[in-house]
Amino acid sequence: MESGMIAVDRWTEGSQLYFLTHLHADHTRGLSSTWARGPIFCSRITAKLFPFRFPDFNLSLLRVVEVGSWHTLSLVSLATGSPAVAEVMAIDAHHCPGSVMFLFRGEFGYLLYTGDFRWEITSEMANIGRSMLLNALNGSKVDVLYLDNTYCNPTYCFPSREVAAQQVIDIITSNPEHDIIIGIDTLGKEDLLLHISHVLKIKIWVWPERLRTMHLLGLPDIFTTKTSLTRIRAVPRYSFSIDTLKGLNAMRPTLGIMPSGLPWVMKPLEGEKSPSCSTFSDTFESRSKWPPNDGNRVDQNMRCVERFHQYIYSVPYSDHSCFPEIKEFVRLVQPLNMKGIVSLSSCYVDPVYYLSHLIRSNQPSHTTYSNLKREDVGKVKVKRESKMANSKA
Repeated sequence: MESGMIAVDRWTEGSQLYFLTHLHADHTRGLSSTWARGPIFCSRITAKLFPFRFPDFNLSLLRVVEVGSWHTLSLVSLATGSPAVAEVMAIDAHHCPGSVMFLFRGEFGYLLYTGDFRWEITSEMANIGRSMLLNALNGSKVDVLYLDNTYCNPTYCFPSREVAAQQVIDIITSNPEHDIIIGIDTLGKEDLLLHISHVLKIKIWVWPERLRTMHLLGLPDIFTTKTSLTRIRAVPRYSFSIDTLKGLNAMRPTLGIMPSGLPWVMKPLEGEKSPSCSTFSDTFESRSKWPPNDGNRVDQNMRCVERFHQYIYSVPYSDHSCFPEIKEFVRLVQPLNMKGIVSLSSCYVDPVYYLSHLIRSNQPSHTTYSNLKREDVGKVKVKRESKMANSKA
C-alpha cells in the first residue's frame, strides 16, 4: 500500500479520498482545521465530534459512512486514467466512540482495514459485528487485511472488558475511605465509567473538555466537574503519575487505577533511584501469562490486577484486541495477505510471525469480483502507526 487512490488514517498528499477510523491523536497526525486535500469519510459519531477536535474545520469535506451499508466511491484509475468504482462499508470496531473498520471491495478484491479494534469473542456487540462482516463478504475472503497488531503476541491474554470493569468496581468498594483517580484518554473508556456510576450509584468527575465530549455523545447525566459531589475522578492519562498520587495522598487517602491492556510498571525519574518517585511507562516483558500471585495482587478473585505501588492498581481493561481475539479474527476472515498497522511500539510483532498459518498465501480468492488483477490489490495508502508507549489501552 505504498501509493493509491485511497488513504486510511494517513494525511499526506496524493490520494483522491481519505478515510478516518477514529479520532484518537495517533490516527489524526497531519490532519488539521485547515485541511483541504480532499473529502474525509468517517462514521456519524466521528463526524459529530469532529468540530470539537478540529475547530473551524470545513465540515462540507466530511462524508458520513453509515455502519453496515455499502457506499459507492467514485475514483479514477491510476493505471488507465479512466473512471473506477469501488465500495466501502463501515463496521463497528468497538474501540472507542465512533471507531470503525473499513471494508473495501472492487476489481482489486476485498481489503479490510481494522484500525484500532477490540474483538471480544464473547461480546454481544462483537457477535453483531461478526455477522455484519460475514454478510458483507457473502462467502468471499479478504484479499488484504490491515490488522491492529498492538497486542499481537501470545504474551497478551487479558479478560473481557466486562470482567475488567468488575475488577475496577471491586477495588473501589474495597477502599471506601479513599478517593479514586482513574486515568483515561480524551476519548474512550466511557462504558467503564458508566458501569462504575451505575453500580455504585455515584457521579464521576471529569475535566471540562471531557464533560463536553460526554454531552456530545449523548451520555447520561452522571458526570460532573464539581469535585465535592464525588470521590471518583477520571483524569487525563498524561497527568496520572506517582508524583500526582503522592501529592493527593498528602491531603486525602487516594488510590489510582490505570485501565490498560499492558502491565504498567514504574520507571524512575531521571536522577531518582527510589521507585516511589516515578512516572508510568508501559513496557513489554517476556511473559507467557500475567504474573502469579506474589502478594501484590488484590485477592484471588482479582486475577490480572496488580498493585505496582501503594497508591496504584493496574487493571487489564483494554480497548485493543488481545492475542486470542486477534487470532480468532484472522481465522474468521482468512486473508490472502496480512499487514500490521502498528509498526513501532514497545511490543511490536509482525502479525505474520505468529499467524502465518492462517493466511491463504497461494490460494485464489473466491470473491464475486473474480477478475481482479493481483498487481492492483493494494492501491490504498494506509498509515503505519507509530504508537508511543503511553498511547496503548
